[in-house]
Amino acid sequence: MKSMKKILEEKIRTVIQGLQEEEALPSFGVPEIRVERPKDEQFGEYTTNIALVLAKLAKKDPMETAEAISQRLTINSQQEKTFEKVEVVKPGHINFYFSQKTFASFIAKILEERQKFGSSEKGKGEKVNNEFISANPTGPLSVGNGRGGFYSDTLSNVLRKSGYDVVNEYYVNDAGEQTLKLAHSVLGDSEAVYGGEYIEELKKRFSSDLSLEAIALLASQAVLDDYIQPTVEKVMQVHFDVWTSEKKLIEDGYVEKALSILKEKELTFENEGALWLKTTDFGDDKDRVLVKKDGAKTYFASDCGYILQKIDRGFNHIIETWGADHHGYVVRFQAAGKSLGFSGKMDFILVQLVKVVKDGKEVRMSKRAGNVVTIDELIEKVGHDVARFFFLMYAPETHMNFDLGLAEERSQKNPVFYVQYAHARLSSILRKAEEENFGEESGDLDLLVHPKERELTRELLFFPELIEMVATDFSVHKLPQYAMRLADTFHSFYNDCKVIDEENRDMSMARLKLVRATKIVLSETLGLMGIDAPEKM
Repeated sequence: MKSMKKILEEKIRTVIQGLQEEEALPSFGVPEIRVERPKDEQFGEYTTNIALVLAKLAKKDPMETAEAISQRLTINSQQEKTFEKVEVVKPGHINFYFSQKTFASFIAKILEERQKFGSSEKGKGEKVNNEFISANPTGPLSVGNGRGGFYSDTLSNVLRKSGYDVVNEYYVNDAGEQTLKLAHSVLGDSEAVYGGEYIEELKKRFSSDLSLEAIALLASQAVLDDYIQPTVEKVMQVHFDVWTSEKKLIEDGYVEKALSILKEKELTFENEGALWLKTTDFGDDKDRVLVKKDGAKTYFASDCGYILQKIDRGFNHIIETWGADHHGYVVRFQAAGKSLGFSGKMDFILVQLVKVVKDGKEVRMSKRAGNVVTIDELIEKVGHDVARFFFLMYAPETHMNFDLGLAEERSQKNPVFYVQYAHARLSSILRKAEEENFGEESGDLDLLVHPKERELTRELLFFPELIEMVATDFSVHKLPQYAMRLADTFHSFYNDCKVIDEENRDMSMARLKLVRATKIVLSETLGLMGIDAPEKM
């Protein structure tokens, strides 16, 4: 369903166009209409400054413009009884206060749509390739890989809820120099760079009689099969629809095909025996090498082949999640896409570093992978739900200190348990109601006028807007923030409003509907984050 924000924006647009037709406003393109939630609830559920924007364009008094919009909105909405009032305040803001009928209809909509509440067709017709983690097959996954992985996996869930056709993809760099470095490490020679228990285990498996290339091939496959895939699927509980091998990409001819296309388009040139792509034509600060003078193809050439393969598979939206240290790679990747004829959308999520800290000190707890703290070890220590929630709480572009002390807390101080406890309490109330024969069907939602009931309904009403927002700007960190706010608002309601009261069954039935609606939304929020919504705790 549409968010209330979107509905209001459409209503305001219709009113403005009507005023223009009546020549109460001059004819011009209607500007962007911004409807926002006020910081203070005394100013209503939503507010807009559109009258101030229009007044400048129309050279009119903003208060007069606001009054005209307010009056027309009130008249247009009389039959639906959407608003309790539409208020104009200086210097020309319009505040919207919803009627009880509007609040009641939203609760009823949640109960009717259940898990589909907040779903939309925003992304209909858009095929998204969401590629993330894609760590080299040279060792166990780090906490940094876990952070980006959880973030992008959750984003995919939100995009699917918003109607996008999403494919989660892991790109396996199994043809590059990193696999040769792994082979040197397995051999234990002077060029070894990786250490830890997993290297010792690989040393036992592969004979030093094998060639460097053979060990690189076998060891990288073993790392993928024995460390990366089990971690992703069983420990992180992330599902990839496709695992794409760089080696297979090359074997299938995609790199050569990409180079041929770029040559045909006259977007390449030779210099000092190397083949270059004219990435400066597409905004890069310098041109990039595709084939070195010794004939070896660069990592960038493989990227061109991979982009071409994605184009062939029909994607019109590509999302890449990389470590923040790859920020310099964004423009050349975009240039490669444009050079190969990709006309869709490219988005990049750049993930900053993670430090695991306890009592203010950095924790290094890995024996398995040398200096790297692995995501397996962290999840083993704090649990899947806690790790996932903690990583999702922070925007990816922020440096993150993972507070191990707080994560290990098994109390409501831990935000994950606080939210899960709210869900368990909601479930407990509904179980008790069933035992005491309070049915689901009846319950007059117009009775829900207590300030705490209103406050809780307001939070529920925000959910479709939140989904729309996350699907638009990828602000996944707003989901755990919302879950904590919803849990907090519910606990506050529970403390002030007796839900099951034999002496007031009518009120109990109405409040039970609100409880059911809250459980649906909280459960769906946790589900989108890939976190369990427990019935009991």
